[in-house]
Amino acid sequence: MKKKVLALVMVAAMALGMTACGAKQEAPAADEPAKEEAAVEEATEEPAAEEDAAEAPAPSSDYEIAVVVKVVGIDYFNVFEDGVKNFADEYGVNAYVTGPSTADAAEQVNIINDLVSSGVDALVVVPNDATVLESALQAAQEKGVVVVTTESPAQVGADYDVELIINDAFAELVAEDAAKACNGTGEYALYVGGLTVPLHNAWADHVEEYLGENYPEMKLATDRIACGEDAALARETTLDLMKTYPDLTCIIGFGSQGPIGAAEALTEENKIGEIAVLGNIIPSEGSSYLESGAITSGYLWSPFDAGMASCYIAKTLLDGETIDENFKIPNMGDIAFEGTTLWIDNPIVITADNWESFGF
Repeated sequence: MKKKVLALVMVAAMALGMTACGAKQEAPAADEPAKEEAAVEEATEEPAAEEDAAEAPAPSSDYEIAVVVKVVGIDYFNVFEDGVKNFADEYGVNAYVTGPSTADAAEQVNIINDLVSSGVDALVVVPNDATVLESALQAAQEKGVVVVTTESPAQVGADYDVELIINDAFAELVAEDAAKACNGTGEYALYVGGLTVPLHNAWADHVEEYLGENYPEMKLATDRIACGEDAALARETTLDLMKTYPDLTCIIGFGSQGPIGAAEALTEENKIGEIAVLGNIIPSEGSSYLESGAITSGYLWSPFDAGMASCYIAKTLLDGETIDENFKIPNMGDIAFEGTTLWIDNPIVITADNWESFGF
C-alpha cells in the first residue's frame, strides 16, 4: 500500500510540473502577479499535504490478509477458505487462502517469507509445526506484519492465537462420551498425532485425569501412541492392541486419522460394537464408519468459524484497535483470554445423524 501512495504522489508531482510548463507558454496579464504568486505558493504547499496523506492509515478495503493453511485442497480447509471468503466479502478486505499441497512446515516457511516480501499487511497461519515456523513469523512481525495463528496456542511469533474450543472442556466432552459408550469399565487406549503435538497431548492429559477421577474402573491399557495422523499406522496399532489387550473397550483418537484407522481394524475383525472408537474426524471421511457404528462419534470445531474469527482478529489489529476482555467476535460467543491466546467454546459433535450438515 505504501508503494501505491508513493506512486500517487509521483503522478501528482508530474501533473503539477506539466501545469507549470503550460503556464509559461502564456504571458500573464499585467494585473495578475499576485494571483501567480498565490498559485506558486499553493503548488509548493501541495506536496506537504500529499506527504501527510501518505502517512495516514489506509482504509480497511486496502488491507491484504494472506491466510496460510496446513494444506490446500482438502475438505476441512476448503470450508476454512469459505469462512475467509465470507469475511472478505462482509468486511471489504482482500483476504485469501494459500498453503502447501502437502502438510509441510518447511514449505509453509517459504510461503510466509514470499508473502512478507510481497508486502502483505497481515498473515493468518495454521501451523504444521509451531517450532519450525517461529523464526519466519518473528521476521514477519519485525517488518510490521500482523500475525495471527489458529490451532497453535501461545505461538511464538504471533500477535494472537485463536482457538474454537476450550481444551479442558473439549477433553471432558470426549472423555464423558467415551465412558458412556463402554459403560465406564474396561481398558482404553489413547492415540495422538505425535508425542510433541501440544493440543493432542493436552487433551490426552486431561482425558486421563478426568477418567481417573470419575470412572476409576476405566484403566489406560498402555502409554499413548503416536498414530493419530496416519490411518494405516492407526489400523496396524489397533489390530495389535486387540490381540494384546483382550479387555480393551475403548479407543480415543486425537488426530483426524486415528479413529479412521481404528475403525478400519474393527471392521476387518468384526469387532464393531465391542470396542468404542471416538475422537477427531473429518465428517465426510468418517461418514461410512459413523453409519456402520465403527466410530461412535467424532469431535471437532467449525473450520468456517475458524477462518472468520482469525481474519477478524487480524483486521482488528490492522485497524489499531485494542483486544482486551471486552473484545467480541460477531456470532462467536464468549471469549476466554490466556495471555495472547483467545479461547472460544464452540465444539461440534459429529454423529451418524448429522455428519452431512457440516459440509466437509
